[in-house]
Amino acid sequence: MASRLRLPPHSRFPRYPHLHRDSISISTSSSAATAAVAASSPPLSSAVSRALLHYASNSNNTDRMSYTDIKQIADALRQCSPPCNFLVFGLTHETLLWKALNHNGRTVFIDENRYYAAYIEEKYPEIEAYDVQYGTKLSEMPELIAAVKEQVRNECRPVQNLLFSECKLGLNDLPNQLYEVDWDVILVDGPRGYWPEAPGRMAAIFTAAVLARSKKGGNPKTHVFVHDFNMKVDRITSDEFLCRENLVKSKDMMGHFVLERMDSNASQFCRSSSHSPPSSTS
Repeated sequence: MASRLRLPPHSRFPRYPHLHRDSISISTSSSAATAAVAASSPPLSSAVSRALLHYASNSNNTDRMSYTDIKQIADALRQCSPPCNFLVFGLTHETLLWKALNHNGRTVFIDENRYYAAYIEEKYPEIEAYDVQYGTKLSEMPELIAAVKEQVRNECRPVQNLLFSECKLGLNDLPNQLYEVDWDVILVDGPRGYWPEAPGRMAAIFTAAVLARSKKGGNPKTHVFVHDFNMKVDRITSDEFLCRENLVKSKDMMGHFVLERMDSNASQFCRSSSHSPPSSTS
């Protein structure tokens, strides 16, 4: 059993305005408490940070990230003003590392496997993890991107609260209070996307793009990392919603984007139209 009460999607906070306001109040109080703790706690030392990176990148686990990929994220977390809000799509070999590196901050994990999320929370009570149901298939990527483009001024606009959205690529069944957090760093390292029927990372990338552009406070910039950026679907989806003009680094298997908050009336994700059009996933 998980370390916190886990409710089915949409029932964690019913979708009614007065209850939604209550969840915002809870989130605000929690953020204030986190900020107070961060202000009184020393930052993670450089030596400890380097040791964590070294041991994580030299693990025998075949699914581990490379040192170069890990360091890009570690650098962003180190430069983030505490308390840093870090959202991670995917529970992976690096889960405990991300939690440790974001010392004094809040790290939240989203995973497709409710049983694994519950297992991780039970084994590591300090981990905050939630499960989400992905209704996408890797093979449907071209059609899904086309559907978003048709609704980019309505359900799929770049600035919105996805809790109330019916966009096919928007994740709208996360706990309500997560939509109110001003995320400083977002990592897309899940869900699975290695065969046609897999959910793929299209929805995670789209959701990251909207969350970054819809920030209401904090630092107007958000660092978004996409692991397996060398995969065709991840690269095309990133080009569409994170945008080439925001790509600051692409090395090994990691794409690093820096997105800025957008005006609420924005109706396009990218300023430039030079990104590649969606094509077959084969």
